[in-house]
Amino acid sequence: MASYEYNESNQRVLFGEDSLSKLPSELSKLGCTKPLILTTPSKASYVDDVAKLLSGQIAGSFTRVTMHTPKEVTEEALKHLTSVGADCFVSIGGGSAVGLGKALFVRTGLPHICIPTTYAGSEMTPIVGQTENRVKVTHVDRKAIPAVVIYDVKLTLTLPTNISATSGLNAMAHAGMWTSTT
Repeated sequence: MASYEYNESNQRVLFGEDSLSKLPSELSKLGCTKPLILTTPSKASYVDDVAKLLSGQIAGSFTRVTMHTPKEVTEEALKHLTSVGADCFVSIGGGSAVGLGKALFVRTGLPHICIPTTYAGSEMTPIVGQTENRVKVTHVDRKAIPAVVIYDVKLTLTLPTNISATSGLNAMAHAGMWTSTT
């Protein structure tokens, strides 16, 4: 599989086997030294992998990422981000981790690096969602697209078949939402 890089005016996309190894240099390019790692409880083992890759130089982790980005989870993550003195955040996982990263970016403006582990593609859309009082509200914010997206194909090789199928269908839905105005 050929590796490649895609550069949009405000976004870099890295794709390839072992592309996760480029995380330290991507953080350096952004001037970041204390990332907060965002992920779900089921992907918490990735925190150790990322910390090892960064020689332990992380501000901390937030592993209470939840589907549909509940406002109270975002507020909890924001407090944690502030308390550990993070200067950026790295979301690793599926759409839930990506969504929390976007919500935190909207509130802080700190750089966001996204490492997807599914195929859904929400990291490439300008849509920001938030759930409050059991109602999910979305809006478009072009600036909420992560500064860097790192697609490492190795992170998807153990994806369960049902998650592969549903996230692939979700990717088609995200592609169908693209218009020249988004």
